[in-house]
Amino acid sequence: MTLLRLILLPLVLMATAQALAAQGTQVAFGAIKQDTDLPVEVTADNLAVDQDTGEAVFSGNVVVGQGEMRLSAKRLLVVYREDTQGIERMEATGGVVLVSGPDAAESERADYSIDDGVIVMTGNVLLTQGPSALTADKMTVQLEDGTAQMSGSVKTILQTGD
Repeated sequence: MTLLRLILLPLVLMATAQALAAQGTQVAFGAIKQDTDLPVEVTADNLAVDQDTGEAVFSGNVVVGQGEMRLSAKRLLVVYREDTQGIERMEATGGVVLVSGPDAAESERADYSIDDGVIVMTGNVLLTQGPSALTADKMTVQLEDGTAQMSGSVKTILQTGD
């Protein structure tokens, strides 16, 4: 019986650790909750619009602002709703930086679903919050409640004390 416990205990502990790792890390993101109904302002060096597909491509020094949130990238694809009543989603690529309040995140790509109020950042994600930093493969930001979920190879450096 003791031998069976010695064999099963490490297996149970490994399964529990894997389940916790699979859940990722929940963190706060941004100083305030983001109002996703606010207008989206985009500035860039260039703009190409395709009326047939309902898409616009901004390139060169792209900066997107919505309320207190700022996102910058090399390229931004904006997909409009079929009824042309507003933006459905945006896809930012190339040196993406997302700033909200004191928090900043970097990644290779960010997909922003306007209606859902969700930004999914992928590719070497780095989140800095004051002196602390977290890295992951993916970060999903829920703008309406100001939270983020990090998953895939999550690593952190937590500063303690002064």
